[in-house]
Amino acid sequence: MSSPAPPVPVRIDFVSDVSCPWCAVGLKALEQAIERMGGQIAPELHFQPFELNPQMPPEGQGTDEHLVQKYGSTPEQLARNREALRERGAAVGFEFKQRDRVYNTFDAHRLLHWAGLEGEAQELALKHALLRAYFTDNLDVSSPEVLVRVAATAGLDGTRARQVLERGEYAAEVRAQQDVYLSRGIHAVPSVILNDQHLIQGGQPVELFERALRQVAGLDGDAASQQ
Repeated sequence: MSSPAPPVPVRIDFVSDVSCPWCAVGLKALEQAIERMGGQIAPELHFQPFELNPQMPPEGQGTDEHLVQKYGSTPEQLARNREALRERGAAVGFEFKQRDRVYNTFDAHRLLHWAGLEGEAQELALKHALLRAYFTDNLDVSSPEVLVRVAATAGLDGTRARQVLERGEYAAEVRAQQDVYLSRGIHAVPSVILNDQHLIQGGQPVELFERALRQVAGLDGDAASQQ
C-alpha cells in the first residue's frame, strides 16, 4: 500500500487592510478553503500591508461621512451595502456590527509586521483580533492603548507591543512592503497572491479559493478521481 502524498507547500501573500470589510470576509473564506483541502497543502500565510486611507488623520473620520466623500454613496446604498456585508460575513462566521468611525491603520500594520517576525501563528492571531476589534467591537485601531490590548488578547507580549508602537519600529519596513505591492499594480484589497503567480482579488467565495489552491498545488484532478 502506497503512503499518502506529502502536503504541497503553497505560499499565500494576503495583501489587505485592517479597515477593509471584504478582507475580513476573504480571510475567513480562504481559511475555510484551506480546511476543505484536508491537509493536501501546507499553506504559508503571510499578511502584507495596504492602507485604504493612508492620509486619514489621527482622529479618524465618521464612517458615513467618509463613504459618502470617497464613493459618493447615498444613504440607501450604504444601508444595502451594510446588509450585504452582514450576510456575507455571517456566511463565513464573521460578525459585522455598526461602526462609528474610520481610523488610520499604519500602526496596526507595524504591529502585524512585528507579529509576523514572532511567527506565522502569532501574525494570524493578531490579524483576526484586529479585524474583530474594528468591525465587531467598534474600537479605535489607531489608539496605542487599544492596539496594545488587542495584541495581548491575541497572545502577544503587551509590553513589547507598546515598545514597538512608542519607538516607531518597523515603519520603514511596512512602507517598503506597501511600495512593493503598489509597484506590482495592487490597488484594491484583498489581493491574495498564491506562489507569487496566481492573483485572486476581492472577498471571494470559499469554492473559488479552494479551486485556486488546488490549481496552484497541482491537485486539479484529485476531486474528480475521488468521485
